[in-house]
Amino acid sequence: MSDLFGHEAFWVVALKAVLIFVFLLVYTLFNIWFERRVVARMQHRVGPNVNGPFGLLQSLADGVKLALKEDIVVKSADKLVYILAPILATIPAFLAWAVIPFGPEVRIPFTDTITPLQLTDLPVAVLYVLAVTSVGVYGIVLAGWASGSIYALLGGLRSSAQVISYEVAMGLSFVSVFMYAGTMSTSEIVAAQSDLWYFVPLFPSFVIYCIAMVGETNRAPFDLPEAEGELVGGFHTEYSSLKFALFFLAEYVNMVTVSALATTLFLGGWRAPFGIGQINDGYFNTGYWPLLWFFGKTLFFIFIFVWLRGTLPRMRYDQFMSFGWKILIPASLAWIIAVAFIRKLKSEDMLDQQTLLWIAVAAGVLVLLTFFIPEKKSDPEPEPEQWDAFAGGYPVPPMPGQAAPTTDTAAAPPERTPSS
Repeated sequence: MSDLFGHEAFWVVALKAVLIFVFLLVYTLFNIWFERRVVARMQHRVGPNVNGPFGLLQSLADGVKLALKEDIVVKSADKLVYILAPILATIPAFLAWAVIPFGPEVRIPFTDTITPLQLTDLPVAVLYVLAVTSVGVYGIVLAGWASGSIYALLGGLRSSAQVISYEVAMGLSFVSVFMYAGTMSTSEIVAAQSDLWYFVPLFPSFVIYCIAMVGETNRAPFDLPEAEGELVGGFHTEYSSLKFALFFLAEYVNMVTVSALATTLFLGGWRAPFGIGQINDGYFNTGYWPLLWFFGKTLFFIFIFVWLRGTLPRMRYDQFMSFGWKILIPASLAWIIAVAFIRKLKSEDMLDQQTLLWIAVAAGVLVLLTFFIPEKKSDPEPEPEQWDAFAGGYPVPPMPGQAAPTTDTAAAPPERTPSS
């Protein structure tokens, strides 16, 4: 961790904070355009191409349109909470970037001031990111509750259950990184990956994190809190104008946040890719070059988000929750135990690199073989009990375990005779 953190001039900290804010706004506009263009190509369409070169200003035009639309507040809404909810969802998405490292120490142009390309750092920086991003779900839950709509409330409740479930798996995927790096500081984790990026030795943790980050950000195929076919749009159904735009902004900033965290923990952070980083005694890992590698890696994860949205259908909610609690979390716990065991053996010189490689290959083969195990067939259900739809002279629905009779045996409704 740099000694400059906490001892920099106020104008330097303010400058970096403003630049991070502007970067996230511009990156969000670019990501919206990028997603629409990539999905259009996947579906053999053109995508936005009118406003600005290559349609790059389409996102800006949409943002201005949203901000200038009429702001409608439903009568049944709790006005104060209704207004605070989108703000509460957006602010934590920006706060998480306070500890994300963009690069090494550099000199600010036109000055003699040296500063790290990071706003600040903490001994528990990764836990800070988890804590801050967890607050954002309160904005979604409160938006659903304050809207006075059952569908919006169901979307907010789904989101709270979803974030709690997948945040557990996400937090467990970090434990193995902490074991290898020996720290929770983001800048020190990047420094520990100078020789080998952690996605190689900790590949299971990397896969678990990539799955959990999609569920954490409510993106397809895990976008259950805003399932249009079931909840009419979800927690933001009753929002319009700038308030809706804030929810939109929070979603895309959270996408970049989890992508930046994946880059920092597993892909070497701002370090140049293998081969490029060794050119000219590490020249491309100095100065402002690391910004290019950092943004390139985050854009790779954004492309994965878009790719998933353009190809996979939405999961059922019970499948989604079962996958998180019954597969991801047990797999994370088993992997943590394995990493701790391996680290202990290596520290006592009881396990060499070649033996570890063979163990990894054997484990990978066993995992692949599990995919060929046929699923257990469920027991056949008993024949449903027949029921009379017009018992007592009134139509009644079937109870659980009952089935409608066939056309031939169906009871006809009783004939009505005119009253005298």
